[in-house]
Formats: sequence, C-alpha cells, structure tokens
Amino acid sequence: MIEKLTEAAKKAAENSYSPYSGFTVGAALLTKDGKIYTGCNIENAAYSVANCAERTAFFKAVSEGEREFKAMAVVGGRDGDFTDFCYPCGVCRQALSEFCGEDFMIITIKENGEYKKTTLGELLPSSFGKENLS
Repeated sequence: MIEKLTEAAKKAAENSYSPYSGFTVGAALLTKDGKIYTGCNIENAAYSVANCAERTAFFKAVSEGEREFKAMAVVGGRDGDFTDFCYPCGVCRQALSEFCGEDFMIITIKENGEYKKTTLGELLPSSFGKENLS
C-alpha cells in the first residue's frame, strides 16, 4: 500500500502549479474501499486563493461521493526535490478531520523512499469538529 501511494503522490506532484514558491507537493488519498485520489498544490497570484495538494485530493474524493478514508501519502519540496519530509499544513489537517478519525494514517515520503507514518490525531490533537457545534 505504501509503495502504491508513494508513486501516486510523486506522479501527482508532477502537475503542481507552483510558480511563486517553487515548492512542489503531491498527495495520494486512499479510501476505505481501495480507491486512490490524487492532488497537487495549485498556487495563484492572489496568494490566499491557492490550494494545497492534500485538500485538492480530499475535495476531489468528497465531490465524487467518498466519505470514508484510510490513509494519505504526501511528498513535497522545493522544485520537486523531495529530500525532506513534508507534512500537511494546519488547514489541511482541519479539512481532513471532517471525515477522518484520529487513527487516519498520514505517510510522508522522501525521494530516497524513506518514509514516516503518523496519525491525524498526532498531527492535530484536540481538533475542532462537528461534536463541538452541538
């Protein structure tokens, strides 16, 4: 599973549109039933309009009716150089928490194949969710 997600995330990063930061990111999201949705980061001259790779993949999946997710792989680095681990930003972590539990696995990958596994609960402790609205 990790190898398949890694390759999908790297391929997604090839479509990154990051002319301002030069920071390329690709993500691959695995659903509970084994489908993979990919995304890349998409920048905009009006910086706040940009969208992260993780949310691109997540929004694609949700817009296709997916609601149950198992894991996500993320690669990222300046000019496609994935020499360090790249974790989802806070906004992406919050977006994922809408449908993913604390045990949702996030895999960050370096170019050499080295990876780290963590959970959404570890990256976003004490998250704000729908239970806070009741």
